[in-house]
Amino acid sequence: MKDLEGLTVVAIEQAVAAPYASSRLADAGARVIKVERPEGDFARGYDSLAKGNSAYFVWLNRGKESISLDLKTQQDLDVLKTMIATADVVIQNLAPGVLARLGFGLEEMRSQNPVLITCSISGYGEEGPRRDQKAYDLLIQAESGLCAINGTPEGPARVGVSVCDIAAGMAAHAAILQALYARTQSGEGRAIAVSLFHSMADWMNVPMMQHRYGQKTPGRLGLKHPTIAPYGAFECADGKPLLISIQNEQEWQRLCSALGDEKPPFKVGFRSNLERMENRAAVDGFVAAAFARESRESMIGILQEAKIAFGRLSDLDDFVAHPQNNWVSVETGDDEIEILSPAAIINGNKPQFGSVPELDEHGAALRQEFS
Repeated sequence: MKDLEGLTVVAIEQAVAAPYASSRLADAGARVIKVERPEGDFARGYDSLAKGNSAYFVWLNRGKESISLDLKTQQDLDVLKTMIATADVVIQNLAPGVLARLGFGLEEMRSQNPVLITCSISGYGEEGPRRDQKAYDLLIQAESGLCAINGTPEGPARVGVSVCDIAAGMAAHAAILQALYARTQSGEGRAIAVSLFHSMADWMNVPMMQHRYGQKTPGRLGLKHPTIAPYGAFECADGKPLLISIQNEQEWQRLCSALGDEKPPFKVGFRSNLERMENRAAVDGFVAAAFARESRESMIGILQEAKIAFGRLSDLDDFVAHPQNNWVSVETGDDEIEILSPAAIINGNKPQFGSVPELDEHGAALRQEFS
């Protein structure tokens, strides 16, 4: 028996953030009923690169049941109302106020079903002057200041995955699990509100404090760390980059010794991380010159011997072939797709996923059940 078996989740969802949260509940055994608009979750059409399927949709919708409801019709509203009446959790990421206008105010839902946990995911939250501003991942990356610290000195850049959506989905998932545990103590549900903006704002606390209280605004440094040196990418003799991370003075001394020069840790400008940050060009120049004398594999051997943390700069071919990957399979129609497993491995067992639903695949059965 899976951990959340017996729980029913109604997910009125689209795109990434809410499907992320509900997919993790489905992975844990919850029955997740995905309510889609008649034309389907628009993430179904983001691309067709996963064997004809949308990569986003395959990743975030395994193990769910799909029903297509037109919430402009009374018949479909009644089906949804019956679902919610017996649900444990309702997740929704419609625009603020949409459910209430349809007759599904969150307070009313919980008054009719006191153990119900509701989770609303929005762009900017349910209050404030920008409550109704449309929000998508890249727009929140920009508004939250993330783009200001990401990129190169020449200009800002988008983080290459939907990090704000994912942050909101993770926050929603954690809050729902907390609410489910609290319900075992109190017997009561609760209302959860999560936004993309506030999820990323939480992640931005360190650069915010550095800027606001330390008057030290992190710059856009590409593959350098904003407050630690040396920490970044250095090119080896064969043209292959290698990243290193120095976390303390003992590591710095070991690195210098391994690179053939034990003097830098005792020279002005090199003695502490604060000095090295002030003298970063010279510090990086010293490391770069040493790396340029060795091939990447040779330098990896040197760093391993010195117990220095390093990372290869992988492209996606390297990543697909990475020896540490954990692969799992999901069914999509008549096909099967390998995807990377979630991070948590429980009791040494790889997770088993349900299939990715076609639009309204379970609609007839669900209408019969909840009519």
